[in-house]
Order: sequence, then C-alpha cells, then structure tokens
Amino acid sequence: MKAINEFFESLIERSTPAKPIWNKEAILEGNSPKWNYIDGCMAKAILDMYETTKKEEYLRFLDEFIDFYIDEGGTILGYHMEDLNCDNINEGKVLFRLYELTGKTKYKQALDTLYQQITIQPRTESGNFWHKKIYPHQIWLDGLYMVQPFYLTYEAKFNNNKNYKDVFHQFEQVYLLMRDTKTKLLYHGYDETRDCFWSCNESGCSKNFWTRSLGWYTMALVDTLEVLDEQFFYEYEVLQGYLKEVLDALLRFADPATGMFHQVTDQGERPGNCLETSGTCAIAYSLMKGARLQFLPAHYYDYGCRILNSVAQYKLLKEDGVFVLKDICLIAGLGGMPGKGDYKVRDGSYEYYVSEPIVDNDAKGVAPLIFAYSEYLRKEEDKRC
Repeated sequence: MKAINEFFESLIERSTPAKPIWNKEAILEGNSPKWNYIDGCMAKAILDMYETTKKEEYLRFLDEFIDFYIDEGGTILGYHMEDLNCDNINEGKVLFRLYELTGKTKYKQALDTLYQQITIQPRTESGNFWHKKIYPHQIWLDGLYMVQPFYLTYEAKFNNNKNYKDVFHQFEQVYLLMRDTKTKLLYHGYDETRDCFWSCNESGCSKNFWTRSLGWYTMALVDTLEVLDEQFFYEYEVLQGYLKEVLDALLRFADPATGMFHQVTDQGERPGNCLETSGTCAIAYSLMKGARLQFLPAHYYDYGCRILNSVAQYKLLKEDGVFVLKDICLIAGLGGMPGKGDYKVRDGSYEYYVSEPIVDNDAKGVAPLIFAYSEYLRKEEDKRC
C-alpha cells in the first residue's frame, strides 16, 4: 500500500491549480483552467487524506487549489449557472470543510451559488434533476454522485434538513426507474420521453451496465448516508438496503482472480472489455466505507480491501521510475457529443463503451483509489489504537 501513498504525493508535487496533472481531459483538449467535476473528485481525495492523516501540507495544497478558482467575491472561475450541469456541483463538496477550517467567506458564498443552481435545476416528471440542460428529461447515475451528497450536506448545515425528502425521493425514483430486476444492477441512463436513440422504448433506460456509472451510484449512496441524520429512520434503512443490494449484485460479476470489474459490468472477457480502474476503485471504496460506517456487514470491508490490493498490484505500475495508474476510461456518456474513440455514436452499446479511450492517471480513477486508500489508513489506525 505504500506505493499508493508515493503515487498520491507525486501527483500533488507535479500539479498546480492551473495545471493539475490528473485532469487528462483538460490536458488532451488544451482547456483553460475552470471549475469542473474531475478536479472536484481529486479535491475530495486530498481532503480525505488530510482528514485521515492530519498532514497540514495536504490541507495547504487543497486550500491553495480551491482558492485559485474562487475570487474574493465568491465568483467561481469558469462556472456558469445557466449551463444547469449537475457535474458542476461536485467540486463544491470540499467547500463545507474548507469553510470550517479556514473561515473564508468566499467559500460560503460559492456554496450558496452552487446551492442556488440546485433550486432551479430542471426536473423530470418523477422529480429527478435533469443531468444537464443539454440532456433534457434525462437521469444519469453520474448525477446522483455529483449532486446528492452536496445537496444533503447543505441541507444539514444551513437549511435544517428542510429538503432531505427530496434527496431521498431522487434515489428512490432511480431505483424504481433504472434498476434491472434480473441482475439487480442499474442502467447508466434513463430518458423519460423514450425519444433518445439510445433509450429503450419500453423502459426508457440505456442498453448496458457501465461499471463507472455503478461506481458513481454506490459512492453517491454511501456519501449521502454518511450525512443523513439517523432520525430519518425509514429513509436511512431504505438507502442502506439499496447500497447492499447493488454491491451484492456487483460482487457476482467481479473477476474471480482479482476481484476487479470490467468496463461493461456483466460482459466478462468479451473482446475489448478490460478490467477498468475507476469503477473498480469506486466500488472498493463503497464497500470499505460502507462497512466502516456500519451500513454494511463488517466483512464487506475485506471484499473492498482485496480489490484495493489488486489495483495496487495490477494497475499501479512503475514506468521510468514513476508510478502510473493504468486502465482508466477517459469518458463515456449517452447521446450529445461524439465518442472520443473509433465508435462515434454514444448509443450505450457494448461496442460504444469499449471504444472510449483508456488513459493513465486521470482523476476519475485516481480519486476513488485514494478514497479507498484513505479507508484502509483509517482501519489501520483503528487497529493501532
């Protein structure tokens, strides 16, 4: 596990707020620095490492990183509320703790701005947020992770849990609308109009199970449950049930030799279907944190730890003396922009998912690796106490 720590620190050493080495999309596309969900994943990983180790250098780096993106008036660099993009909420999750630790008023102002987006985000008829304005009437599993833990944390800290039922309702509707009753897995996306070329005419769901989207879903559940007040007993029990059911379903599709998961979850070793790092690490984290917080039986931690060890062994490799995290799907989606690989139509097919580029060291894989590693460090510290 020491390799993971060395890898984490090397990424921080080689990154600046304007040029984070872990944002492969920005690097490949030559984008200017702006607020985004990819950096948000890594920011939470750095916060987790600070909370676990109490190393002040991690907090300093995180504060300097986020400070770069928010001016003294609370304006967020590159953020446009009118985009109504759920992804843009994700980076705000670290602001709650940074505001507590630094007292910077601009962090609270930025929190209020992101919450304001939630209040105007368009919704499906079922009451769920559209994933983005450019994807009307659509729910993606990704969006639950991007928004719901932030939404509930804001409610708990600043709004007396006024809208906690809305958070629960959105998870409930996803379970009812997007879950496959045979496998107990959830599909990547849902279109309530059934008009999108990728959606099933009967169910409205996309065609396949994409492991990273399932990882977003399990992380959304475990991070939301962490914030949910136990006085809301019914909601608390139901969300725990969702978490255990989907993780049990996922474990049935784990690679027998390593415990890791394929890009298309239930398609095993079909040509092109690699053991994919980001979804695998997200599931490991959900197992380990779920067990620590007693949302899952204690032995689920061991499942997650086995997966983490496999990732460290098979995916975290040294190249030219530097650790590299391999086999991370760069991006995948439904409709909208063309695919970045040879298969250009984002139709949710098997062929589409396995066509998307596989990259090294992207935060969508690095961050959940560090989330899981932080859980490992917590467990080791508990053993020493």
